Amino acid sequence: MNDTLKRLSAKLGPFLGLILVVGLFSLPAEMREVFPTYANFRFVFIQTVIVAIGALGMTMVIVSGGIDLSVGSSIAFTSVVGASLIQRGWGPAGVVLVSLASGGLIGLLNGSAIAALRMIPFIITLGTLGIARGSAKWLAQDQTVNYETSPINTWMTAPTITFPEGGPVWLPGFLGRLVEFAGKLPLGVWIAVVLAALTSLLLRNTIFGRHVFALGSNEATARLCGIPTTRLKVMIYALAGCFFGLAGLFQLSRLRQGDPTVAVGLELDIIAAVIIGGASLSGGVGTILGSMIGALIMAVLRNGSQQMGWPTYFQEIIIGVVIIVAVFLDRLRQGKAS
Repeated sequence: MNDTLKRLSAKLGPFLGLILVVGLFSLPAEMREVFPTYANFRFVFIQTVIVAIGALGMTMVIVSGGIDLSVGSSIAFTSVVGASLIQRGWGPAGVVLVSLASGGLIGLLNGSAIAALRMIPFIITLGTLGIARGSAKWLAQDQTVNYETSPINTWMTAPTITFPEGGPVWLPGFLGRLVEFAGKLPLGVWIAVVLAALTSLLLRNTIFGRHVFALGSNEATARLCGIPTTRLKVMIYALAGCFFGLAGLFQLSRLRQGDPTVAVGLELDIIAAVIIGGASLSGGVGTILGSMIGALIMAVLRNGSQQMGWPTYFQEIIIGVVIIVAVFLDRLRQGKAS
Protein backbone atom coordinates (compact mmCIF):
# COMPACT_ATOMS: atom_id res chain seq x y z
CA MET A 1 0.00 0.00 0.00
CA ASN A 2 2.83 2.39 0.92
CA ASP A 3 4.62 1.64 -2.38
CA THR A 4 1.43 2.40 -4.28
CA LEU A 5 1.03 5.73 -2.50
CA LYS A 6 4.66 6.61 -3.18
CA ARG A 7 4.31 5.87 -6.89
CA LEU A 8 1.05 7.82 -7.03
CA SER A 9 2.54 10.83 -5.25
CA ALA A 10 5.57 10.74 -7.56
CA LYS A 11 3.31 10.81 -10.63
CA LEU A 12 0.96 13.48 -9.28
CA GLY A 13 3.75 15.65 -7.86
CA PRO A 14 4.38 17.72 -11.02
CA PHE A 15 0.62 18.28 -11.52
CA LEU A 16 0.22 19.42 -7.91
CA GLY A 17 3.20 21.73 -8.34
CA LEU A 18 1.62 23.28 -11.44
CA ILE A 19 -1.71 23.79 -9.65
CA LEU A 20 0.11 25.37 -6.69
CA VAL A 21 2.07 27.82 -8.88
CA VAL A 22 -1.01 28.82 -10.88
CA GLY A 23 -3.01 29.23 -7.65
CA LEU A 24 -0.38 31.42 -6.00
CA PHE A 25 -0.20 33.80 -8.97
CA SER A 26 -4.00 33.91 -9.18
CA LEU A 27 -4.48 34.99 -5.53
CA PRO A 28 -3.55 38.72 -5.73
CA ALA A 29 -6.58 40.84 -6.63
CA GLU A 30 -4.72 42.71 -9.38
CA MET A 31 -3.84 39.38 -11.06
CA ARG A 32 -7.29 37.74 -11.13
CA GLU A 33 -8.44 39.53 -14.26
CA VAL A 34 -5.14 39.10 -16.08
CA PHE A 35 -3.34 35.90 -15.12
CA PRO A 36 -5.97 33.08 -15.06
CA THR A 37 -7.33 33.89 -18.54
CA TYR A 38 -7.31 31.93 -21.78
CA ALA A 39 -5.42 34.71 -23.58
CA ASN A 40 -2.64 34.64 -20.99
CA PHE A 41 -2.37 30.86 -20.90
CA ARG A 42 -2.24 30.78 -24.67
CA PHE A 43 0.82 33.03 -24.38
CA VAL A 44 2.22 30.72 -21.68
CA PHE A 45 1.86 27.74 -24.02
CA ILE A 46 3.78 29.63 -26.71
CA GLN A 47 6.53 30.43 -24.20
CA THR A 48 6.68 26.78 -23.13
CA VAL A 49 7.38 25.31 -26.57
CA ILE A 50 11.15 25.92 -26.76
CA VAL A 51 11.82 24.68 -23.22
CA ALA A 52 9.46 21.73 -23.73
CA ILE A 53 11.18 20.53 -26.91
CA GLY A 54 14.58 20.98 -25.27
CA ALA A 55 13.29 19.00 -22.27
CA LEU A 56 12.42 16.06 -24.55
CA GLY A 57 16.09 15.65 -25.42
CA MET A 58 17.28 16.46 -21.91
CA THR A 59 14.96 13.83 -20.40
CA MET A 60 16.68 11.09 -22.39
CA VAL A 61 20.10 12.41 -21.39
CA ILE A 62 19.28 12.67 -17.67
CA VAL A 63 17.46 9.31 -17.56
CA SER A 64 20.61 7.75 -19.04
CA GLY A 65 22.64 9.23 -16.18
CA GLY A 66 24.12 12.15 -18.11
CA ILE A 67 23.73 15.91 -18.34
CA ASP A 68 24.09 18.45 -21.16
CA LEU A 69 25.03 22.04 -20.35
CA SER A 70 25.47 23.04 -24.00
CA VAL A 71 21.74 23.23 -24.80
CA GLY A 72 21.44 27.03 -24.83
CA SER A 73 24.49 27.39 -27.07
CA SER A 74 23.23 24.62 -29.38
CA ILE A 75 19.90 26.43 -29.75
CA ALA A 76 21.68 29.69 -30.59
CA PHE A 77 23.97 27.95 -33.08
CA THR A 78 21.17 26.12 -34.92
CA SER A 79 19.04 29.27 -35.05
CA VAL A 80 21.95 31.08 -36.73
CA VAL A 81 22.43 28.16 -39.13
CA GLY A 82 18.73 28.25 -40.05
CA ALA A 83 18.69 32.01 -40.55
CA SER A 84 21.85 31.88 -42.69
CA LEU A 85 20.31 29.23 -44.95
CA ILE A 86 17.06 31.19 -45.32
CA GLN A 87 19.13 34.27 -46.14
CA ARG A 88 20.74 32.27 -48.95
CA GLY A 89 17.35 31.27 -50.37
CA TRP A 90 17.13 27.67 -49.11
CA GLY A 91 13.69 26.05 -48.97
CA PRO A 92 11.91 24.71 -45.86
CA ALA A 93 13.05 21.08 -46.18
CA GLY A 94 16.72 21.96 -46.54
CA VAL A 95 16.68 24.48 -43.68
CA VAL A 96 14.94 22.07 -41.30
CA LEU A 97 17.15 19.09 -42.16
CA VAL A 98 20.44 21.01 -41.93
CA SER A 99 19.41 22.72 -38.68
CA LEU A 100 18.44 19.40 -37.11
CA ALA A 101 21.66 17.85 -38.38
CA SER A 102 23.66 20.74 -36.88
CA GLY A 103 22.12 20.11 -33.46
CA GLY A 104 22.61 16.37 -33.91
CA LEU A 105 26.28 16.92 -34.81
CA ILE A 106 26.88 18.83 -31.57
CA GLY A 107 25.17 16.00 -29.67
CA LEU A 108 27.21 13.44 -31.58
CA LEU A 109 30.43 15.21 -30.56
CA ASN A 110 29.28 15.33 -26.94
CA GLY A 111 28.33 11.65 -26.86
CA SER A 112 31.49 10.53 -28.64
CA ALA A 113 33.75 12.51 -26.32
CA ILE A 114 31.93 11.31 -23.20
CA ALA A 115 31.98 7.67 -24.31
CA ALA A 116 35.51 7.64 -25.76
CA LEU A 117 37.31 9.74 -23.14
CA ARG A 118 35.20 8.35 -20.29
CA MET A 119 34.95 11.80 -18.77
CA ILE A 120 31.98 13.08 -16.84
CA PRO A 121 29.34 14.74 -19.07
CA PHE A 122 29.45 17.93 -16.99
CA ILE A 123 32.99 18.74 -18.13
CA ILE A 124 32.54 17.75 -21.79
CA THR A 125 29.28 19.65 -22.29
CA LEU A 126 30.63 22.67 -20.40
CA GLY A 127 33.40 22.81 -22.99
CA THR A 128 30.93 22.33 -25.84
CA LEU A 129 28.86 25.19 -24.42
CA GLY A 130 31.70 27.58 -25.22
CA ILE A 131 32.53 25.94 -28.56
CA ALA A 132 28.93 26.10 -29.85
CA ARG A 133 28.43 29.68 -28.65
CA GLY A 134 31.68 30.82 -30.22
CA SER A 135 30.85 29.01 -33.46
CA ALA A 136 27.46 30.74 -33.57
CA LYS A 137 29.11 34.14 -33.19
CA TRP A 138 31.72 33.28 -35.83
CA LEU A 139 29.09 32.08 -38.30
CA ALA A 140 26.98 35.20 -37.71
CA GLN A 141 30.08 37.44 -37.76
CA ASP A 142 29.18 38.55 -34.23
CA GLN A 143 25.84 40.09 -35.26
CA THR A 144 22.26 39.04 -35.84
CA VAL A 145 21.44 37.24 -39.09
CA ASN A 146 18.41 38.88 -40.68
CA TYR A 147 16.54 37.84 -43.78
CA GLU A 148 13.89 39.51 -45.90
CA THR A 149 10.32 38.31 -45.44
CA SER A 150 9.01 36.79 -48.66
CA PRO A 151 6.54 34.06 -49.68
CA ILE A 152 9.36 31.52 -49.80
CA ASN A 153 10.20 31.90 -46.10
CA THR A 154 6.88 32.83 -44.49
CA TRP A 155 6.68 29.14 -43.43
CA MET A 156 9.02 30.09 -40.57
CA THR A 157 6.18 31.98 -38.89
CA ALA A 158 3.89 28.91 -38.87
CA PRO A 159 4.88 27.59 -35.41
CA THR A 160 3.85 30.84 -33.72
CA ILE A 161 0.62 31.68 -35.58
CA THR A 162 -2.91 30.30 -35.26
CA PHE A 163 -5.28 28.90 -37.83
CA PRO A 164 -8.19 31.01 -39.09
CA GLU A 165 -11.14 31.41 -36.74
CA GLY A 166 -13.87 28.78 -37.01
CA GLY A 167 -13.74 25.06 -37.67
CA PRO A 168 -14.02 23.53 -41.14
CA VAL A 169 -17.61 23.69 -42.35
CA TRP A 170 -17.55 20.08 -43.61
CA LEU A 171 -16.93 18.65 -40.12
CA PRO A 172 -19.81 17.71 -37.78
CA GLY A 173 -20.59 20.20 -35.00
CA PHE A 174 -18.48 18.66 -32.22
CA LEU A 175 -15.45 17.96 -34.41
CA GLY A 176 -15.73 21.41 -35.93
CA ARG A 177 -15.67 23.04 -32.48
CA LEU A 178 -12.78 20.79 -31.46
CA VAL A 179 -10.73 21.85 -34.48
CA GLU A 180 -11.71 25.46 -33.85
CA PHE A 181 -10.39 25.21 -30.28
CA ALA A 182 -7.21 23.51 -31.48
CA GLY A 183 -6.74 26.23 -34.07
CA LYS A 184 -6.63 28.89 -31.37
CA LEU A 185 -3.31 27.47 -30.20
CA PRO A 186 -0.20 27.95 -32.37
CA LEU A 187 1.01 25.07 -34.52
CA GLY A 188 4.21 24.88 -32.48
CA VAL A 189 2.27 23.82 -29.38
CA TRP A 190 0.76 20.85 -31.22
CA ILE A 191 4.13 19.90 -32.72
CA ALA A 192 5.53 19.78 -29.18
CA VAL A 193 2.58 17.65 -28.00
CA VAL A 194 2.99 15.15 -30.85
CA LEU A 195 6.76 14.91 -30.33
CA ALA A 196 6.23 14.39 -26.59
CA ALA A 197 3.82 11.50 -27.28
CA LEU A 198 6.24 9.89 -29.76
CA THR A 199 9.23 10.31 -27.43
CA SER A 200 7.26 8.81 -24.54
CA LEU A 201 6.45 5.79 -26.70
CA LEU A 202 10.12 5.53 -27.67
CA LEU A 203 11.27 5.45 -24.05
CA ARG A 204 8.53 3.24 -22.67
CA ASN A 205 7.76 0.78 -25.45
CA THR A 206 10.99 0.10 -27.34
CA ILE A 207 14.20 -1.80 -26.68
CA PHE A 208 16.12 1.46 -27.09
CA GLY A 209 14.07 3.06 -24.29
CA ARG A 210 14.61 0.11 -21.96
CA HIS A 211 18.33 0.31 -22.61
CA VAL A 212 18.31 4.04 -21.77
CA PHE A 213 16.73 3.35 -18.37
CA ALA A 214 19.08 0.44 -17.76
CA LEU A 215 22.11 2.60 -18.58
CA GLY A 216 21.00 5.26 -16.13
CA SER A 217 20.16 2.78 -13.37
CA ASN A 218 23.54 1.01 -13.42
CA GLU A 219 25.98 1.32 -16.30
CA ALA A 220 28.18 -1.57 -15.18
CA THR A 221 25.22 -3.93 -14.90
CA ALA A 222 23.89 -2.77 -18.27
CA ARG A 223 27.27 -3.53 -19.86
CA LEU A 224 27.33 -7.01 -18.28
CA CYS A 225 23.84 -7.62 -19.69
CA GLY A 226 25.19 -7.10 -23.19
CA ILE A 227 23.96 -3.55 -23.77
CA PRO A 228 26.41 -1.62 -26.01
CA THR A 229 26.73 1.29 -23.58
CA THR A 230 29.31 3.24 -25.60
CA ARG A 231 27.22 3.25 -28.77
CA LEU A 232 24.06 3.90 -26.74
CA LYS A 233 25.52 7.05 -25.16
CA VAL A 234 26.47 8.41 -28.58
CA MET A 235 22.96 7.72 -29.90
CA ILE A 236 21.28 9.37 -26.89
CA TYR A 237 23.29 12.58 -27.14
CA ALA A 238 22.95 12.72 -30.93
CA LEU A 239 19.16 12.29 -30.75
CA ALA A 240 18.94 14.85 -27.96
CA GLY A 241 20.99 17.21 -30.14
CA CYS A 242 18.36 16.91 -32.89
CA PHE A 243 15.71 18.02 -30.40
CA PHE A 244 17.90 20.98 -29.44
CA GLY A 245 18.28 21.80 -33.14
CA LEU A 246 14.49 21.83 -33.50
CA ALA A 247 14.25 24.11 -30.46
CA GLY A 248 16.69 26.41 -32.28
CA LEU A 249 14.32 26.55 -35.25
CA PHE A 250 11.46 27.51 -32.92
CA GLN A 251 13.71 30.20 -31.45
CA LEU A 252 14.32 31.46 -34.98
CA SER A 253 10.58 31.38 -35.69
CA ARG A 254 9.89 33.49 -32.61
CA LEU A 255 12.59 36.12 -33.18
CA ARG A 256 12.45 36.16 -37.01
CA GLN A 257 16.24 36.37 -36.98
CA GLY A 258 19.26 34.31 -36.00
CA ASP A 259 20.86 35.72 -32.87
CA PRO A 260 24.09 34.11 -31.56
CA THR A 261 23.54 35.67 -28.12
CA VAL A 262 20.10 34.16 -27.38
CA ALA A 263 19.26 31.30 -25.00
CA VAL A 264 21.99 32.15 -22.49
CA GLY A 265 21.15 30.16 -19.36
CA LEU A 266 18.23 28.39 -21.04
CA GLU A 267 19.85 25.06 -20.16
CA LEU A 268 19.03 25.80 -16.52
CA ASP A 269 15.32 26.16 -17.31
CA ILE A 270 15.38 22.93 -19.32
CA ILE A 271 17.24 20.93 -16.68
CA ALA A 272 14.99 22.35 -13.96
CA ALA A 273 11.90 21.37 -15.96
CA VAL A 274 13.10 17.77 -16.22
CA ILE A 275 13.99 17.55 -12.51
CA ILE A 276 10.74 19.20 -11.41
CA GLY A 277 8.97 16.64 -13.61
CA GLY A 278 10.32 13.81 -11.46
CA ALA A 279 13.54 12.79 -13.22
CA SER A 280 16.58 11.98 -11.09
CA LEU A 281 20.03 13.45 -11.66
CA SER A 282 21.35 10.02 -10.65
CA GLY A 283 19.71 8.52 -13.74
CA GLY A 284 17.26 5.71 -14.34
CA VAL A 285 14.13 7.70 -13.44
CA GLY A 286 12.03 10.14 -15.46
CA THR A 287 8.98 10.56 -17.65
CA ILE A 288 8.22 12.69 -20.68
CA LEU A 289 4.85 13.78 -19.24
CA GLY A 290 6.54 14.95 -16.05
CA SER A 291 9.11 16.93 -18.03
CA MET A 292 6.36 18.62 -20.06
CA ILE A 293 4.56 19.63 -16.87
CA GLY A 294 7.90 20.86 -15.50
CA ALA A 295 8.41 22.99 -18.62
CA LEU A 296 4.93 24.43 -18.15
CA ILE A 297 5.72 25.24 -14.51
CA MET A 298 8.85 27.13 -15.57
CA ALA A 299 6.86 29.10 -18.16
CA VAL A 300 4.13 29.93 -15.62
CA LEU A 301 6.76 31.11 -13.13
CA ARG A 302 8.31 33.48 -15.66
CA ASN A 303 4.95 34.69 -16.97
CA GLY A 304 3.55 35.24 -13.48
CA SER A 305 6.69 37.12 -12.43
CA GLN A 306 6.39 39.40 -15.45
CA GLN A 307 2.68 39.99 -14.79
CA MET A 308 3.51 40.92 -11.20
CA GLY A 309 6.04 43.45 -12.48
CA TRP A 310 8.96 41.84 -10.70
CA PRO A 311 12.40 42.88 -12.04
CA THR A 312 14.40 40.43 -14.13
CA TYR A 313 16.99 39.83 -11.42
CA PHE A 314 14.26 38.79 -8.99
CA GLN A 315 12.88 36.36 -11.56
CA GLU A 316 16.34 34.81 -11.90
CA ILE A 317 16.55 34.44 -8.11
CA ILE A 318 13.20 32.63 -8.08
CA ILE A 319 14.29 30.26 -10.86
CA GLY A 320 17.53 29.56 -8.97
CA VAL A 321 15.62 28.74 -5.78
CA VAL A 322 13.28 26.44 -7.73
CA ILE A 323 16.26 24.54 -9.18
CA ILE A 324 17.80 24.07 -5.70
CA VAL A 325 14.47 22.89 -4.26
CA ALA A 326 13.96 20.49 -7.19
CA VAL A 327 17.41 18.94 -6.71
CA PHE A 328 16.83 18.73 -2.92
CA LEU A 329 13.54 16.89 -3.48
CA ASP A 330 15.32 14.57 -5.90
CA ARG A 331 17.89 13.75 -3.19
CA LEU A 332 15.10 13.08 -0.73
CA ARG A 333 13.45 10.69 -3.19
CA GLN A 334 16.72 8.89 -3.77
CA GLY A 335 17.35 8.63 -0.02
CA LYS A 336 13.95 7.09 0.62
CA ALA A 337 14.36 4.70 -2.29
CA SER A 338 17.70 3.45 -0.95
